[in-house]
Amino acid sequence: MAPVLLLLDLSMTPSDPAPTPAPGGPALSSVSAVIGDLLRRARTAGAVVIHVREAGAGEDTGAAGPPGGHEPLLRPLDGEPVVHRTRPDAFAGSGLAGLVPVGAEVVVAGMHSESVVRATALAALDRGHRVVLVRGAHASLRAGVPREIEATLRAAGVVVAAPETVTFDGNGAAGSARGAR
Repeated sequence: MAPVLLLLDLSMTPSDPAPTPAPGGPALSSVSAVIGDLLRRARTAGAVVIHVREAGAGEDTGAAGPPGGHEPLLRPLDGEPVVHRTRPDAFAGSGLAGLVPVGAEVVVAGMHSESVVRATALAALDRGHRVVLVRGAHASLRAGVPREIEATLRAAGVVVAAPETVTFDGNGAAGSARGAR
């Protein structure tokens, strides 16, 4: 079974200024490039790609389009599910659990390392999935947070893998990074 790629909170409102990471943090363009490459490889391999977006208070989470006029940094293709979350754990109350096949490996990438990335990765572990967090494919506006989150999640059982080791061939997303905990 091919891994599932979860893309977390890769959207912003049209009126938002371009986000700038804290000094010492990864450049947003660098993180976006890594995520864009993962997305391209997942699509080429025919992997399931799920886009998760934050839904604001009172927004229709069943709407097909992005909530609150958000424009995705990486646009979903027709047929790629878009899940609207209301909590940091994207599985909580969103319908995401029904889209991720039982036993599928979950590859996590996205924004808000300290909240959404951490909570969703831990929830996927709790659901029995092997979880791979891609180094350089998640970010925070606070310096140092991505490395702290990687250490925390690694201790919990998440595989933290270099982007070049992540594949979507059905043999595990991080086949060559299995020892890279």
